[in-house]
Amino acid sequence: MPTRIQATATDLDPGLLQQVMNLVQSSPPTWKSALLSNVVIFLLGSRLLVSGLSLSGIAAAFVLGTLTWRAFGSSGFLLVATFFVLGTAATKVKMAQKEAQGVAERRKGRRGPGSVIGSSAAGCVCAFLSIYGIGGEAFARLWELGFVASFCTKLSDTVSSEIGKAYGKTTYLITTFKMVPRGTEGAVSTEGTVAGLLASILLASVGCMMGEIYAPEAVICVIASQIANLAESIIGAALQEKEGFRWLTNDAANVINISTGSILAVLMQQLILQNRTS
Repeated sequence: MPTRIQATATDLDPGLLQQVMNLVQSSPPTWKSALLSNVVIFLLGSRLLVSGLSLSGIAAAFVLGTLTWRAFGSSGFLLVATFFVLGTAATKVKMAQKEAQGVAERRKGRRGPGSVIGSSAAGCVCAFLSIYGIGGEAFARLWELGFVASFCTKLSDTVSSEIGKAYGKTTYLITTFKMVPRGTEGAVSTEGTVAGLLASILLASVGCMMGEIYAPEAVICVIASQIANLAESIIGAALQEKEGFRWLTNDAANVINISTGSILAVLMQQLILQNRTS
């Protein structure tokens, strides 16, 4: 009897596994395949997730991951995963020093749902536009470009800020170029700016290698990210924590930042690349 039961279980497992694999590899992706893929990946990567996100942040990231997989498949998910790993690593750099100086992220860099939403709002909008086919086939690539550009912008911003706080020797206020302490809103440093640029180039290259964007569009993503980050630094220096702008929190500034990068990339693609091909 034990032999028969074991044989029956063995016969069923390959078929069940094959069904799961077929669902995960659905092309185009479905909500079921997106949900299942995220459950598996989040379980396997739980230790890494806990190191970079709070529990509520993980819940928000799960929604983002599911939406991303449904819209852009495994390549889009890999881009967001790369963004998360690099952003978390930059946040952890010299954490003790940042905490001593009072410029570290709260909870030792473990981001909450507000941070997840602030970092992905523009990408989520692009994902929804893609899922529901807004604009038809002609706009499908634009939504994917906007998606990639939004995360290039946010990664560049995160890395620039965190590396600047860790290694910036001289920090200037972007609006006046006066020397200010590390962590000041609107402050920039050479070290942070260069690191942010390299991070944007790296993520845009990942998007290009995964087939989400073309090489000229990768260049556009990098340029758009740097313009958006410059604009955010100016907004931070001029408006954040000022009377009448208490609503302009870091999360709100993040939404403005990534939305700017995403919109700029789409506009530049239409104005520059489309004119070349027409």
